[in-house]
Amino acid sequence: MGSLIPAVSLPNQFGEPVSLEGIGAARAFVVFYPFAFSRVCTGELAALERMRPTLEASGVSLHGISVDHKHALRAYATEQGIGFDLLADFWPHGEVARAFGCFDEDHGRALRSTFLLAGGEVVDHFSSGIGEPRSGQDYLDAVARLSP
Repeated sequence: MGSLIPAVSLPNQFGEPVSLEGIGAARAFVVFYPFAFSRVCTGELAALERMRPTLEASGVSLHGISVDHKHALRAYATEQGIGFDLLADFWPHGEVARAFGCFDEDHGRALRSTFLLAGGEVVDHFSSGIGEPRSGQDYLDAVARLSP
């Protein structure tokens, strides 16, 4: 922990650039997931959408990142009712996932890893196996560990 946030921007599902340094200057979860429209990812992101008001009340924003194209992410967010940014690590393919050390080179996808950013640094990290959803409690525990 304590590593600096990569100085990159990714387009969200609306094509708007989102700077990781910008969101990481405050408090934000960046949630890497393999693919939109997949079963485990859909369940995980739906759970995060339900948790979003609690996380935001704690001053922490949510940002999903996958290797999907921004147009696919827009359709996915609309279909699933996801109200937080889904960022497209589409091209160069997986560049940001690689920078965070969570890109699966053999399958061309992001691994299921979450990073909590605060004050311009990575301050916490947790992950699960590719077919296992992360626990909502992991997010709450990470927020609780933040200093006020």
